[in-house]
Amino acid sequence: MWDGATFLGHGIGLRTTHFTHLLEHGPHGVDWFEIISENFFPMAGRPWAVLEKVRAEVPVVMHGVALGIGNTDPLNERYLNKLKELMERVEPQWVSDHICWGGFGGHYAHDLLPLPYTEETINHLVPRIQHVQEFLGRPMVFENVSSYLTFNDNEMPEWEFVAEISKRSGCGILLDVNNIYVSSQNHDFSVDDYINAIPKDSVAQFHVAGHTDKGEYLLDTHTGPTPSVVWDVYRKALQRFGHVSTLIEWDDEIPAYEVVTEEAAIASSITKEVLGE
Repeated sequence: MWDGATFLGHGIGLRTTHFTHLLEHGPHGVDWFEIISENFFPMAGRPWAVLEKVRAEVPVVMHGVALGIGNTDPLNERYLNKLKELMERVEPQWVSDHICWGGFGGHYAHDLLPLPYTEETINHLVPRIQHVQEFLGRPMVFENVSSYLTFNDNEMPEWEFVAEISKRSGCGILLDVNNIYVSSQNHDFSVDDYINAIPKDSVAQFHVAGHTDKGEYLLDTHTGPTPSVVWDVYRKALQRFGHVSTLIEWDDEIPAYEVVTEEAAIASSITKEVLGE
């Protein structure tokens, strides 16, 4: 059962663009790092040297993109073994992935695809999450994804779906505030309704990022500085959930290290502004 997470402060993703800087100067200017788990399955070479330097100085969190918890194929035990091996070596604060599907019949879309929000889907996800948590020996954290379509068979709003998965499986929630904003604009729902429906004690982490306006829809691209509208959603999330570890995602057209860490500093300033500490 999810029983809370240590507040780590404000961090950024560990990306290859910054490897040289980190090897030369170390992880200054941020409180913690999030790694993409699959990028470190080969536990050797330059990526691992950077990770070892970083984790010796600041906390690290593992964030996966390929678990496929919503797939209908059996869980990939080879993948789970690699994930557990990495977890045991990295000793992360927590391990996360996404509430999505991304493959079928051994073929992978390499995307985080939305699921229908139904009781049947919940009943499919919960035992799979519980199996992974038992295998790893710890609760996991799962993220809400952005979406660009809805299913006619939906029986509940996304926020109720996410809350029920956490409640029944015992996992924590990685609340991506940019994804909430993107999906709210794409599907015309209230950001407030979403945030207010998520149980306060279930949220382990926030993601904050940028997106791209495609005219007819918003696309979650993790490009550019965080827009003011997303910072507004972040403020709402802070008001409801209090101090939650916050990660700046910047994954395309990644600028210099200092530019990304400045985004983390903005998140820290907003946290102090909202929570008065």
